[in-house]
Amino acid sequence: MQIKPHGGQLIRRILQGEERENVLENCCNWISIIVDEETSKDIRNICRGIYSPLNGFLSKIDLSAIIDDSILENGLIWTVPIVLDIDHETAIKLKEGRHVLIKNEDNSPLASMLVEEIYKPDVNKLVSSVFQTNDEKHPGVAGFLSKKEYYVAGRIDLIDTNRQPFPEYNLDPLETRILFREKGWQTVVAFQTRNPVHRSHEYLQKCALEVVDGLFINPVIGKKKSGDFKDEVIIAVYEKMISDFYPKNRAVMSILPMKMNYAGPKEAIFHAIIRQNFGCTHFIVGRDHAGVGKYYGTYDAQKIFEKMPFNKLEIKPLCFENSFFCSTCDQMATSKTCPHGDSERIYLSGSLVREMIIKHISIPEEMTRKEISDIMINYPKPFVE
Repeated sequence: MQIKPHGGQLIRRILQGEERENVLENCCNWISIIVDEETSKDIRNICRGIYSPLNGFLSKIDLSAIIDDSILENGLIWTVPIVLDIDHETAIKLKEGRHVLIKNEDNSPLASMLVEEIYKPDVNKLVSSVFQTNDEKHPGVAGFLSKKEYYVAGRIDLIDTNRQPFPEYNLDPLETRILFREKGWQTVVAFQTRNPVHRSHEYLQKCALEVVDGLFINPVIGKKKSGDFKDEVIIAVYEKMISDFYPKNRAVMSILPMKMNYAGPKEAIFHAIIRQNFGCTHFIVGRDHAGVGKYYGTYDAQKIFEKMPFNKLEIKPLCFENSFFCSTCDQMATSKTCPHGDSERIYLSGSLVREMIIKHISIPEEMTRKEISDIMINYPKPFVE
């Protein structure tokens, strides 16, 4: 029997057929709100069940409960606010109980929303709770502080069902659950990534596969900064891994179109909830998961799962220490399994890997498989500019 979605039921709010046509005919007279690409991803994730149990943007009482206790009003655990911000001019036009049309940046219809509440949030309290800092240099803090002054809450119905990018890998929880059942997987471990696979990642994934039936590779696809690997590179290297280096029928991949908030421990909980919705029973939590800079301790994202109320989540974390290649052991290891010192340990260096790729120098196989190194080195312009 599969693990239940967070809250017990998958949300699915996608307009189809006659209902969709009726909305498109009537929405020409509605007030419209244009959202950016990252907010459009949140809308799709709500309507496709990825953010279950949310059926729309958060109300003031739900946001307050998240800030105070990391729960929704109904008591379910929730740690990262999903909100729609609007300016004063838009706020005075909207009416509670009325529908608005949400549009993509190209002005095409994205979703309809029934306005339930318009309110001003306490943003300083929000960022201090979620990010455990109010430092504006933190990218997540900066993102919330730059939002418009009002939030609007309401249930959403999706109009635009476009699955770009990578539609063949853009599955929703209903589909992944069917996929897992077809493969006969009772237990599934999720692995989140924003980078191409390297030896440390592979080691953690295969350790996890020793105790579960299947591996769910779930790269976060979204806004990136200059110097990050392009999404296409991440997809290409994992296609190679699934084809050649994982046991047949024991690994699958689907993307998660979503921005990173870099909320460290609180975001690790959010990421686990999402993977439970996909149907995963376990979630790999490594060193400094969803962290940035020095805002969080190395293993804070693992420790939070032991605290109330987070230890009540149905999905279980698989926590690993930092892994490395030991030249004496001649294999991947962690400090739990290797007795040797730092002088014999080869740690992955992201900056070194980037430098070697730029110079078309093969990466040492202790860091990355040659087949993966070749893909990255030979890929035209592999980095975001």
